[in-house]
Amino acid sequence: MRLATLRNEYGDEALHYYHDRHFLPVSDVAAVFGAFFPTDLQTVLEEGALPDMIEWWDREADERLPRLPEFSLHESRAVFGPLYRRPRKIWGIGLNYRDHAADLDETPPSAEPASFMKPDTALIGPGDAIRLPDLSERVTGEAELAIIIGRECRNVPREDWLSVVAGFTTVLDMTAEDILRRNPRNLTQAKSFDTFFSFGPVFLTPDEIPNRDVSALTVQTVLNGEVRAENTVANMTFPPDFLVAYHSRIMTLLPGDIISTGTPGATVLAAGDLLECRILGAPFLPLVNPVEG
Repeated sequence: MRLATLRNEYGDEALHYYHDRHFLPVSDVAAVFGAFFPTDLQTVLEEGALPDMIEWWDREADERLPRLPEFSLHESRAVFGPLYRRPRKIWGIGLNYRDHAADLDETPPSAEPASFMKPDTALIGPGDAIRLPDLSERVTGEAELAIIIGRECRNVPREDWLSVVAGFTTVLDMTAEDILRRNPRNLTQAKSFDTFFSFGPVFLTPDEIPNRDVSALTVQTVLNGEVRAENTVANMTFPPDFLVAYHSRIMTLLPGDIISTGTPGATVLAAGDLLECRILGAPFLPLVNPVEG
């Protein structure tokens, strides 16, 4: 199943199904076909409604959704919000691709991931502006694959990791690199400015990944239409199954928690740039944000 949060002309945001390059409001589908589910993704996850939504999608979507052209919006006309706005936790993973660590002349972590946390006040949606803060003279942007947790869990075995995962999406993660280089203890500060975490546009459940093989996905950091870095998830030092299991040993993971799995490479940002995350190998849409000074 594929979902997205769309913003209307009044600024209101609501959950939509994404089917055959069109978006249909979950609320309108419910009104016509009686498929009653929450109309925001965070509530879907917190109330445990996702399995029932997937079951309905698998059984009914191909037949029912094309019968609602009056509610259908082509992807070219969609205006997105973030998938949701108040995750309890946002985990980031530093230097998780060996090639990226080498580019920075850093030694990649080998025993445990270089984890950090970001506040939800950093969160923006597709098309929203990344604002360069006055306190930094060198901001970088990074494309990443994000894991979204689907149920409360603790001490998850690696082999069972997908049982607690709701799905995946695209992320752009920003860093005030000069602040970080002045003092590595400033990682939280360097990562936490407003607009430093873009989230969306499309949420994919694990069955939308071919063969559920997340390791085959390729993540690209793209600046102004040019691919600046790319790598395959299989080349992570700590793969997604490890990240879910490891972080569930630190603290209880909750529905809607996000683990942003690391970047193949960052690019320096300037006002007027267009930063993009592309993930190849599954039906993600690109995540694109302009940069403002």
